[in-house]
Amino acid sequence: MPAPARRAPAPAAPPYFAITAPGLEALTAAELVALGITPLGTEVGGVSFGGTPGTLYRANLHLRTATRVIARVGEFEARHFADLEKKSKQQPWTDFLTAKRPVKLRVTCKKSKLYHSDAVAQRISGAIAHVLGSAPVAAKPDDEDDDDGAQLVIARILHDRCTISVDSSGALLHRRGYRLQTAKAPLRETLAAAMLLGSGWNPETPLLDPMCGAGTIAIEGALLARRIAPGSRREFAFIQWPRFDGALWQRMLEASRERELPRAPAPIVASDRDAGAIAAATANAERAGVAADIEFSRRALSAITPPAAPGWIVTNPPYGVRVGDKKALRDLYAQFGNVARRSCAGWTVAMLSASAELERQTGLPLEVALKTRNGGVPVRLVSAVVPTTMEHPPAA
Repeated sequence: MPAPARRAPAPAAPPYFAITAPGLEALTAAELVALGITPLGTEVGGVSFGGTPGTLYRANLHLRTATRVIARVGEFEARHFADLEKKSKQQPWTDFLTAKRPVKLRVTCKKSKLYHSDAVAQRISGAIAHVLGSAPVAAKPDDEDDDDGAQLVIARILHDRCTISVDSSGALLHRRGYRLQTAKAPLRETLAAAMLLGSGWNPETPLLDPMCGAGTIAIEGALLARRIAPGSRREFAFIQWPRFDGALWQRMLEASRERELPRAPAPIVASDRDAGAIAAATANAERAGVAADIEFSRRALSAITPPAAPGWIVTNPPYGVRVGDKKALRDLYAQFGNVARRSCAGWTVAMLSASAELERQTGLPLEVALKTRNGGVPVRLVSAVVPTTMEHPPAA
């Protein structure tokens, strides 16, 4: 009796990589661990990890600080175009691409014999067309934040080694789907989440943002406090992959929603002196489904009324780089320190800062928690416990 035919094993999942803003890698690695995913390594700009396709789905659904998640599908030496063409044809394109879906290529070449990115893109595009049987519709990789529905393929050639990756996220992960209205110098959702996680905020305690702008910090705090997955209300690129497991994805979404809390366990208070900012913040919170968890109000910094229990002040004041003038901001930072000591003794303060000089105006014993960039501006998250006495008076 002939032996039963053996099913071909499923292709091994490629290693994955969560891209982050520089300085946020440790936070993303900690998020992966909390999700039951073991990081394989950390480098500037991201964290690598392995697992099944379900691992990839889970990372996209739950990561709050990552920019995007990519699958590293191939790596090979390419000193000549012949090498590039031959080895590009050997990549598992049919696992990720179809001839009907537009593809855009993003290519970088550094310290390699193949240094012309357009020529490299042309060869890889030809390899994709060879494997798929017809050329995919090309899409130009313009702004990184542009979401045109095309599948992004990333090729990097460094020291004559070509790494090919396929983006699994689609729109950058800071696009949670709720922030359609912004104030001046808007803060990305991923950086707001990083501020909360980097500050050590305990969601069981109150959260206050007295310069809330479009409300991003307060909204991210409410999502975190209620255990709402940041990706639960958006689409991802992997949903259109040929091997996408829709049933697994639905089970994952349902499990995520079952973990959600009906209300934030502690007060979340956000205020701004600008009426337009409060209107935008309220609308954003409503779209995020957390408007009932946040108390928004229009008020001056000096008029804040924090909840009774000690908690966290997490805020993103003007830097004097794009919004406001640094000299004019000295009084604002000094006032912030005075208000914190007067009304929030024993609270933890965490703020994003681009100027040590302005930090000193607060008179608070601020220490650096992390360093990153916001809109191209070097910034750092500084924090301190507000003293209960005037041990640290404002700088002159």
